[in-house]
Amino acid sequence: HEEKLIILDIERYDLDIKSNSRSHHTQLCGEERLIVRRGQPFNIILHLTAGSKDFKPGETGPLPRKESDTKVTFSITDSTVDTDWSASATYDPSGNTLSLSISSSPDAPIGVYSLTLDQNGKKTSLGQFTLLFNAWCPRDAVYMHSETKRQEYVLAQHGQIYRGTHKRIKGTPWNFGQFEAGILDICLKILDENPKFVSDADKDCSARRNPIYVTRVLSAMINSNDDRGVLVGNWGKIEDGTHPGEWIGSGDILHQWAESGPVCYGQCWVFAAVACTVSRALGIPCRVVTNFGSAHDTDANLVIENLYDEDGKRISGGDSIWNFHVWVDSWMTRPDLGQKFDGWQTSDPTPQETSEGVFCCGPASLKAIKEGELTLKYDVPFIFAEVNADVVDLVLLSTGQFVKFSGSTKSVGCFISTKTVGSDDRRDITHQYKYAEGSKEERQVYEKAQHHNKLQQRGEKPGLHLKIKLADNMMVGSDFEVYAILTNNCMEARTCNFLFFARAVSYKGKQGDSCGSSRNKKKNITCRPFSLQCF
Repeated sequence: HEEKLIILDIERYDLDIKSNSRSHHTQLCGEERLIVRRGQPFNIILHLTAGSKDFKPGETGPLPRKESDTKVTFSITDSTVDTDWSASATYDPSGNTLSLSISSSPDAPIGVYSLTLDQNGKKTSLGQFTLLFNAWCPRDAVYMHSETKRQEYVLAQHGQIYRGTHKRIKGTPWNFGQFEAGILDICLKILDENPKFVSDADKDCSARRNPIYVTRVLSAMINSNDDRGVLVGNWGKIEDGTHPGEWIGSGDILHQWAESGPVCYGQCWVFAAVACTVSRALGIPCRVVTNFGSAHDTDANLVIENLYDEDGKRISGGDSIWNFHVWVDSWMTRPDLGQKFDGWQTSDPTPQETSEGVFCCGPASLKAIKEGELTLKYDVPFIFAEVNADVVDLVLLSTGQFVKFSGSTKSVGCFISTKTVGSDDRRDITHQYKYAEGSKEERQVYEKAQHHNKLQQRGEKPGLHLKIKLADNMMVGSDFEVYAILTNNCMEARTCNFLFFARAVSYKGKQGDSCGSSRNKKKNITCRPFSLQCF
């Protein structure tokens, strides 16, 4: 049986922007173009005279490729699916129109897509649409269950940023303005200006499916230290540019950057506010967070060391405690870490220390920070120290010795604050970052963090690790010695049953008999923390 192909004769098309914008919560972006959220159907109306064939939307990036999922092809079917790109059609003969319902993949890269109808080689351009992350889609990595929180962390354009000291907390209004004219284009331009895009545009565009990746790129690009990022930091005397305290919104900063490059000047709350604007514009739920008594641990030992001479004069050192410091939390899943670390992720665009050679920080799971899981990515040790480092006061004696004369376990990380959902009131979220100061749980987590910090610096992971090692003088065809090396990177001693055996194996992978002079050797051993057992 040979089916007769009917080619569409399209007079014009309608992207139905007004209706699509309402259902995709993008109506605040205006009606000049189609902006939709991934994993959710949108409609296009074709005014025509006949049938249907293959549909080929989905091209994004400078060189769309199927291998990178920046180009997708699919046919029109009876209904759309919610797991991948798909399309269905409804024909209205009375109006001589074909309504196409197109559903994007909930894992598709965000960005600007070109839409093309392919009818047996006859291609018709149907324009472009911009695809964003979707906090309303349960299959999207940024899905947020609460509608009131989605309204706050994705759609709210005005907020409060808290500054001062923990005894004098003051909220400052800020206009995020993520839906102002031109802002979304500027946010996409920020992604296109990042060095990863410049070095490998295809790989970068493909990676934009992942909010973890996008958030880390933004953490680097909001500051200008390694690139032509948005803001130049200045904590000294300011004689040119705009003083950080004069900014009241993100829009002027982003427009100025788009026109002439890095903007002078920003400090932590400005960096964080702009990062929040860009995140929300791209569809990632985001909140601005202020930490009072924020530690800057330069030597990564989780201790802030204040040094003095015998006359009580402060000796300059790398560690410091800021009256306050501001960063952002973004909402997403963490499949790279495991489900227990889903939820809020801290990232900090203020350039303090490098991470993987770049001035960026995060995203680090809030749950990892609270539980002292310092071996998990990204930059958990630095953020943990910001909210939970111990403080030690040391005096330098004439003998050259440092002697501790004071300290505190409670002065870092106070009244961690963000705006309350649905109101301008301040919400204290310290409990989300750490257990109550002075509690048994807080001290246990700090001890675990110290343990994990040592492992992190040694490039090791917690737990028991077994390695099989051959003797250095081993020769093929001769008897040789084999060692089993067990390393205990736990905080406590572990008693283990150890079974050691060996078998010959052919080059085809077929196992033979047991071999070796000590066959099926079984031991009961106790291995203490940071110790090696070799047998």
